[in-house]
Amino acid sequence: MMISRILTSAILALMKAQVSEASAPAQAEKPQIESGFNLLYELKFGDARRQFIEWQQANPTDPMGYEATAASYLFEELYDQHVLTSEFFLDDKRLLGGTQGKPNESRKTGFNAANRKGRDIALKRLSEAPRDTNALFSLSIAAGMRADFAAILERRQMESLSYIKEAEGYAKRLLALQPDNADAWLSLGAANYIIGSLPAYKRFFLWFGGMHGDKTLGMEQLQITAEKGHYLKPFAEIFLALAAMREKREDIARNQLINLTAHYPENPLFRRELARLRR
Repeated sequence: MMISRILTSAILALMKAQVSEASAPAQAEKPQIESGFNLLYELKFGDARRQFIEWQQANPTDPMGYEATAASYLFEELYDQHVLTSEFFLDDKRLLGGTQGKPNESRKTGFNAANRKGRDIALKRLSEAPRDTNALFSLSIAAGMRADFAAILERRQMESLSYIKEAEGYAKRLLALQPDNADAWLSLGAANYIIGSLPAYKRFFLWFGGMHGDKTLGMEQLQITAEKGHYLKPFAEIFLALAAMREKREDIARNQLINLTAHYPENPLFRRELARLRR
């Protein structure tokens, strides 16, 4: 176990160096996707979706437009259910057991339709070009979002594990081709952290399915996206901040929240969490 952990850390350090040395962003320029994600992190969900839908209409064969739309529904639901807060994240029963209420039906329908459409387009592109990094990235975040929706909002944790494994598989394939894609580390980091937070007896059974989980490694992977990510950088920052609070790493949490409040001053969520941490 110790040798495996050392080797994994060495590989991660090498990948960090590759991300740092990259001369160009991994994602191609997509101005409406870019502006849509910025609106999303300002909690302007309807405005964000309009940007994503405009991109879909102009670029119908790009799966990212659909997956970004799915992300807008998911992020809105997570916000309304108070998932991205310290009250939720620091409560093991809630973090590992999911929300108590049911997801909004309209958002659920919108999420499923956009996620499925983007996934179908990406799979078709991948069948024609197995090294299509845009398709691999889209499939990775599609599976990651399905895992979040199933586990957190619908309390279907066992089903979510298959989506987590799927997201990890696509992310690893993507990083083999495009090691400077810092956004790809979010799926790996979130999976490692959540699975690593499970009780030992539950992790024991997951070992047989090849899913180990490691909270420390997960936070290191999240740090890559938080530092060098593109579309998913703010999401990684809030996830890392909340994970750091759980692990009593207030220095990490504070740095992430200060950065988020500076970049998104209109988002009250980030301000509230920073104020709580300071208290």
